[in-house]
Amino acid sequence: MSSMPTAFENEISAARAHLERGRPADAIPHYARALELDPEFFIGRLHYARALELTGHPHDALVNYYRAVNQAQAKGRWLNEQTTAPMLRELVLHAMRFIDSGRRKHFEQALAEASARLDAAAKRRVELCLEYYLGERAPAYTDPRQKPKFLYYPGLPATTYFARTLFPWYEELEARTELIRAELDVVLREKTNVEPFLDIKSPEDVPRYLGGGAQGAPAWDAFFFYRHGRRYDDNHARCPRTSEILDALPLARVPGYAPEVCFSVLTPGTHILPHRGVTNTRLVTHLPLIVPANCALNVGGELHVWQEGRCMTFDDTFEHEAWNRGDSLRVVMLLDVWNPHLAPGEREAVTVLLGAIRQFNTDAGIAFD
Repeated sequence: MSSMPTAFENEISAARAHLERGRPADAIPHYARALELDPEFFIGRLHYARALELTGHPHDALVNYYRAVNQAQAKGRWLNEQTTAPMLRELVLHAMRFIDSGRRKHFEQALAEASARLDAAAKRRVELCLEYYLGERAPAYTDPRQKPKFLYYPGLPATTYFARTLFPWYEELEARTELIRAELDVVLREKTNVEPFLDIKSPEDVPRYLGGGAQGAPAWDAFFFYRHGRRYDDNHARCPRTSEILDALPLARVPGYAPEVCFSVLTPGTHILPHRGVTNTRLVTHLPLIVPANCALNVGGELHVWQEGRCMTFDDTFEHEAWNRGDSLRVVMLLDVWNPHLAPGEREAVTVLLGAIRQFNTDAGIAFD
């Protein structure tokens, strides 16, 4: 005795029947309901996108083509001819062409107003940045040690550590070290809202990111004032003097991305293993607050030893690592700031581009950090 078709199967059958009869508009609601029941059904999403395209919904078609291809490739499908079913190859190739042209047009339109205010040289740098992001051109790194994980902006000096003279606000921040340190002491004593800096899913994954020593299990903790651009109001309220100081700083502010600002805490024996940051458009500044002996930062093979109360800034798109081989906590205030070689108009263009990328991925239902 055969089982009754499920609601999902009924919706897919109805959608296919409408497509075969040349009625894509009638197929759309059936595909939409089926994908609500099984959002990972990438073959159905591919046909859903085609129906949307045929009925004059180019953006909805674009984001669904993009999601379908990403879902398939995450499962090892549609990577090449051999991993694509023959009956789907023509449509998959069409989807990829649609994605390539559609994403470029989408981001060009988003950038148009900001780009129009740039001079020719800056406009070309923005264009190259977009080409690198879309994978149309391989980045031409001026220093092979520098490889951003996400967005590379050309034309910026490739520097591991940056000169103090580029940050005229250092002196004022450093003068308030003791005020910040006093609020840090309360945070460390109460331990409220101190959380792991990294979102490590399981204990088995810890050795991929953190190394330990004889002092015990490694821990990289943080008390966040901002994370991915989101303000932690409770933590600002707990440290009002620090909050007031932060409000006066020229932090990199990009909704959904930056700034990242926190008290960054390394327990004795913890080693943050080599890794890279996402973009050379923003840099990481440290204001060291508690620095025991045997603590250091290594950026691109160049060692730096923190000095309490003395700021330093580095480009985290160079491979870098940090360690605390001392016998007490190491704490720095970590701040996201703009690369000082990026002109204000270029900062605006980068902010617009990042916002457009984030919104596009949100529309496509793709998780994005």
